[in-house]
Amino acid sequence: MTEATLQALNGLRDLTMIKWYIIPIMAIVFYIYTKEIKLAKQNGNWDAVFSGAAIFGVDFFNESWNGWILHFTQRSAFWTTPGDTALRTMVGWNIEIMFMFTLLGIIFYNTLTENKKVKILGIPEMWFWAIGYSIFCVFVECLLNIGGHLVWEYPCWYLSLKGIPLIFLIGYFHFFCAAIWVITRKTMKAKISILVFIYAVPIIMNVIAFASGWTY
Repeated sequence: MTEATLQALNGLRDLTMIKWYIIPIMAIVFYIYTKEIKLAKQNGNWDAVFSGAAIFGVDFFNESWNGWILHFTQRSAFWTTPGDTALRTMVGWNIEIMFMFTLLGIIFYNTLTENKKVKILGIPEMWFWAIGYSIFCVFVECLLNIGGHLVWEYPCWYLSLKGIPLIFLIGYFHFFCAAIWVITRKTMKAKISILVFIYAVPIIMNVIAFASGWTY
């Protein structure tokens, strides 16, 4: 296993690593969601909550298949997060990342205007911000990689521009595609069905993994 993998496995899901600062962060997440849920109950529009749930769910799936890569290669996941954290939940996931992705979908939704026909630079607003936020997230991830907090493994990351196009596509852009897929559905049943699917896949993957005694 790579050195980054060994570091990422060290303290995996170890509750003694928990630090006090995650408590106020968790409170902020709860506050934002309770505000959005309260607003949704008033106006019947749950899209902000659904957008947040969609992006977090796709990230859950990403981290699940990333862990499967580690199990089957016994060398490294596609990416690992060996840096300091208040709680390492998977080899490529930690509590800080989880909190961030919990809020990212709500941030994305609240950036949008109510006019669905708005375009920015000739691009439908929804897709403009999906691209824009994806680019910003890739920039942040590059900084984390430079600092050694998030390590990319395998040559596919380095085929062009140090893998930035790949990170853009499978690291972030499809998260926003999932959010758009959910919030543009016409019925509540369709929105919820997509969310159930998004969460069902990684839940099944992790049930299989933990039942088999895998560690990632």
